[in-house]
Amino acid sequence: GRLRSGRAPSHAGAVNLVRSGTKQPQRSSCSAEDKARLLHFVPSSAPDDSPRPPLAQPPPPQDFRRLRMNFRIEAARPQDCAVLVELIRALADYEKLAHLVQTTEEQVQAELFGPAPVIEALIGWEEAHGGTRAVAFALYFHNYSTFLARRGLYLEDLFVVPEARRRGYGKVMMRHLARTAVARGCGRFEWSVLDWNQPAIDFYESLGAQVMADWRICRMTGEALAEFGRAAPPA
Repeated sequence: GRLRSGRAPSHAGAVNLVRSGTKQPQRSSCSAEDKARLLHFVPSSAPDDSPRPPLAQPPPPQDFRRLRMNFRIEAARPQDCAVLVELIRALADYEKLAHLVQTTEEQVQAELFGPAPVIEALIGWEEAHGGTRAVAFALYFHNYSTFLARRGLYLEDLFVVPEARRRGYGKVMMRHLARTAVARGCGRFEWSVLDWNQPAIDFYESLGAQVMADWRICRMTGEALAEFGRAAPPA
């Protein structure tokens, strides 16, 4: 759950991120770099009659209403999975961890919308240049505190594309998630942050979050997990 910035995805095999049932608008000629920055572009007047899942989030806070003319937060829909994957790849590019990404659109769809969903996701959409594009996402799930005997909300990732930074979108999404945690009776709202990302640390502390310096993340993955998982239980 780190606030990150990075380059917008520019993969050679990038998927078509225009919503189904719409046509991509004609745009004046622009450089390849400018085109790569348009993660998602849909004409404002384009029809979109596809069903949306019921909102599980509380009403938007005041600062969201001030931005409502050009920014909105929506729960991810099945047809948005390609957008999420592109944003995840952009996040990995920024962290120089693109070689570790194994995420596919099919996997994201199964985890978000399968018979037993294990994650939730939000997408931040910006109205710009006569259309709508995805400029941010958040992916989260519930954990649990034995000391509080209450579930918590854990933010796995928060990402805002660089050209949409300094517009308040990250703060609006964090407040949206905090309100969701409160509405669901959560005892904590938690996430992690890279120790070298001082701007993100400063941002989180400005929101009132406490950086837990005395805690470290422990992780078992890959061969270590497989090997330990195969170990015979004690007699």
